[in-house]
Amino acid sequence: MARSRARDLGIAVGTLPTGEQNAITDVPGVRVGHTTLIEGTDVRTGVTVVQPHEASPWYEPVFAGAHRLNGNGELTGLEWIRESGMLCSPIALTNTHSVGVVRDALISAEIGSRTDEREFWSLPVVGETWDGLLNDINGMHVRPEHVESALASAADGPVGEGNVGGGTGMICHGFKGGIGTSSRVVEGAGGAVVGVLVQANHGRRERLRVNGIPVGEAIPVTEIPDPYGRVPPGAGSIIAIVATDAALLPVQCERLAQRAGLGIARVGGVGEHSSGDLFLAFASGNRGLPSADVDADAPLTIPVRMLANNYITALFDAVVEATEEAIVNALCAAETLMGANGATAHELPLERLQELASSS
Repeated sequence: MARSRARDLGIAVGTLPTGEQNAITDVPGVRVGHTTLIEGTDVRTGVTVVQPHEASPWYEPVFAGAHRLNGNGELTGLEWIRESGMLCSPIALTNTHSVGVVRDALISAEIGSRTDEREFWSLPVVGETWDGLLNDINGMHVRPEHVESALASAADGPVGEGNVGGGTGMICHGFKGGIGTSSRVVEGAGGAVVGVLVQANHGRRERLRVNGIPVGEAIPVTEIPDPYGRVPPGAGSIIAIVATDAALLPVQCERLAQRAGLGIARVGGVGEHSSGDLFLAFASGNRGLPSADVDADAPLTIPVRMLANNYITALFDAVVEATEEAIVNALCAAETLMGANGATAHELPLERLQELASSS
């Protein structure tokens, strides 16, 4: 069966309606770009970039908040986000040992695009998960031009999933994993859109649930092996990016980020000791926030709007549903991949998944 998405298989997670693309790009202005590196027998990696809106986040930041489920991972720039409540850069996702080059490339790309003489400083946001089973991670194969390519390709509309971008070499619950995305439209919060994008490289086979179905128990590693040998199962990570056009303040964004962990739990993730489970949420409902540049000309005060907390539970529901479905979409889209030292991550068999779903 050709690789697909959960809803194409008749698996609809939750009750809230999706956006048109069922992707993070349903949030107005959000764009996603990938650079995928599959070369020879051991290069299986890449870069994914998320732009928070159609303008430049360096000049026009958005409110943001973060949450850590388990901290054996990296998402750079979080201390400034926690301090200021603002996301001031694009978000990039890659492998663990390429965080530095991707971070530097984001800065260099912005320096190269500026035509003014304003002082520029940056703490860009770059997340990682470890693809060292399938990828020659110590070969440092991600280079600045790959980041530039991902930035240039960032677009709205459908988002590539599975073995693409930063998700190219990732493994999820013992099957091939990677990038996944989903969205929800929340009428209970004024028609706000919530979108989630994950880089899924976490979880143990026996805990895998798809829409409540114990898929990992039904398809154990004795039937379809996982690639883990020298590394314990569950020794991976997941990065979740939550976007919304709701008018939220930073503390509300932090609360949304926290709820991504509940969506992960519904699929069977528990934030194992050696897993890096880091979440970032941003909200574009307050536009026109002043630049973080040190010499930016800003008014003394600015008006902002806030969704009343009486209505925020509906957004929590949306984050949980979209995170769960984003992980399932990553599993459904990803294809079997052989990589470094002959390690193979097998795809989730969609025929079996449909059989299990139809009999549940």
